[in-house]
Amino acid sequence: MQTFSIHILGCGAALPTPRRLSSSQIVNIREKLFMLDCAEGTQMALRRSHIPFSHLQAIFLTHLHGDHTFGLIGMLSTFGLLGRTQDLHIYGPQDLQRIFQPQIDYFCADSPYKILLHEIDTKIPQTIYEDRSVIISTLPLAHRVPCCGFLFREKPTPRHIRRDMIDFYHIPISQINNIKAGIDWTLADGTLVPNERLTTPSDPVRSYAYCTDTTYRPQLVDLIRGITCLYHEATFTHEHALLAQKTFHSTAAQAAQIALDAQVHRLILGHFSSRYQTEDVLLQEAQHVFPNTILAEDGLKISL
Repeated sequence: MQTFSIHILGCGAALPTPRRLSSSQIVNIREKLFMLDCAEGTQMALRRSHIPFSHLQAIFLTHLHGDHTFGLIGMLSTFGLLGRTQDLHIYGPQDLQRIFQPQIDYFCADSPYKILLHEIDTKIPQTIYEDRSVIISTLPLAHRVPCCGFLFREKPTPRHIRRDMIDFYHIPISQINNIKAGIDWTLADGTLVPNERLTTPSDPVRSYAYCTDTTYRPQLVDLIRGITCLYHEATFTHEHALLAQKTFHSTAAQAAQIALDAQVHRLILGHFSSRYQTEDVLLQEAQHVFPNTILAEDGLKISL
């Protein structure tokens, strides 16, 4: 199968700690890299992870709080110093232009590449990026400022042609892509060989949703139903449910309930409050509702 992986650069909440940076991730789909949020320290985490800066296609910001954006302007400046020439597209909520364009004009005035800012409506689900490999759409969230998550859906790959069928029917190379696309094969005597005999099914389509920061939001369920993997904030335990509600965050149990109701395959908890000395209590709370739950860790790489 082709690459579809998540590389977690930081998974802490507002306060970075010696153990955890604040929010940032890289999603790798068929060797195209997409960044989710860009907290303070993100470019150093990229270096430690040996992720090539030059492969980054676009950056998606869930919202404009500092623990999700403070690393952005420094990283953009570094890209210029490294000689990047490929355009870089940045997607984020309203006020993206107002906050970052002056910084870009000042700190990246001589940059050898273009930085293109795209403001998105966080209130409605919509497709904001599409190429041959992936469709990326927004997931409306509920936070103290305009905020949305992002859903990555891989596009289907062609069927796999059987090598023994190529040899048996003497299929020319020029027709292989047509058969992978689902076309039947006709022999010289007019006999039709169905595509199902010549090929095996394509790889299962994979999907990933990134949801942080948000209060408990059941409306997410229909938007992410059946996806391969969900990253959902779990800032607090149920013990601090009132604080979660007040600050527009979620508990681990609430994140797990979303995963259960949406019938996702796997749940990753993240955006942990620094008040917890260990996140095991969050994991146990979530696994009680949705067993196939793991904790995010800085530097963790997950292949789907």
